[in-house]
Amino acid sequence: MARILHVLSQRPMLTGSGVSLDALVRESHGAGWDQAALVGVPAGTDPQVGGLDADKIHAIRFASVETGSIPDLDFPVPGMSDVMPYSSSVWASLTPRQLADYRRVWTAGLEVLARTFRPDLVHTNHLWLVSTLARRVFPDIPVVMTCHATGLRQLELCPHLAEEVIDGCRGIDHFCVLYGEHRERLAATLGISPDRITVTGAGFRDDVFRPGPSSQRNPHSVVYVGKYSAAKGVPWLLDAVQELARLRPGLRLHVAGSGAGPEAEALAKRMDDLGPLVVRHGQLSQPELADLLRRCAVCVLPSFYEGVPLVLAEAAACGCRIVATDLPGVRQQLAPVLGPILESVPLPRLENVDRPALADLPRFVSDLRAALARSLDGNPAGAPDLSRFTWSGVAGRIQDIWSRLLNP
Repeated sequence: MARILHVLSQRPMLTGSGVSLDALVRESHGAGWDQAALVGVPAGTDPQVGGLDADKIHAIRFASVETGSIPDLDFPVPGMSDVMPYSSSVWASLTPRQLADYRRVWTAGLEVLARTFRPDLVHTNHLWLVSTLARRVFPDIPVVMTCHATGLRQLELCPHLAEEVIDGCRGIDHFCVLYGEHRERLAATLGISPDRITVTGAGFRDDVFRPGPSSQRNPHSVVYVGKYSAAKGVPWLLDAVQELARLRPGLRLHVAGSGAGPEAEALAKRMDDLGPLVVRHGQLSQPELADLLRRCAVCVLPSFYEGVPLVLAEAAACGCRIVATDLPGVRQQLAPVLGPILESVPLPRLENVDRPALADLPRFVSDLRAALARSLDGNPAGAPDLSRFTWSGVAGRIQDIWSRLLNP
């Protein structure tokens, strides 16, 4: 079977793209593909990817709080979001020297695998610098890229890198995206035919996220899963929950996730100050998260910018009702499947991609509070048909692309 090299410029498993990589590798191993991975991690950590043997997982190592570990790069892993669930660098703040070092080290890592693993196809993640380097290092084999939407956002936040990214990624053979509007925007950004872009969607592990006994579910519990970030709407979710708790003294908001930096630290302190109304669980494994979702009645995602948020499918599979902002990926991909268990919250006007207009925030909090109340009062969630969002389905669509490129 053909050799596939997977490339992810940040940490596996701790963000949506990292979970996607893990699941794609796991599903593709079952289908017989020979795979290796190159990922970006803090020095001192041993990455795990989809059950691959350690000799098939290669890493670019970044500065870390770990002692005694020598990194390849002397700054933390740059995140495709400006707030990550771990210590990270912000792309817009990297110096010219750091960017030059980044290109040099990643190029060297890719070149090593070109000689040792000798892939037949490269599958890279994110419309960003490492994908341009992958195309350059592997000019004679197919390169496929999954665009997770955050790259499009970074193009706006880092205009000084936009030309390099667009010119470099334009030569990639095929692209996977999350929903139809995403496909149209990527085609327009790169100036390419939409025929080179496939809506593969996003998936969840249906062997982990599944219903449990109804008796374990607390009808007064809400769960948020994600980073501690204003771009995720967390400050205004806390406002809405505080207001709602005045009428519902038994209400609890469970928060699964984490964050790093001053913004995340301030939000964590505010959550702790709101105890016992707010319960922080930290970063959970997927089985632990599934168990928490099965104990909550409603899952809420008040984010201002997402692709297709997998956590909503995971929560629905565990029997939660859903409250989410009216994001394109939610509207186009999830709403037709979730039906009446979804309460949609209008977005405020946005400035600079994911910054809400201050004048719209009181209305946003009010709408969010009302949606949570309706959802908590709703009937127990039915079982939507989420088969399109299982990883076996998503991986199958991606493997079809690999096969077409390898056997034109």
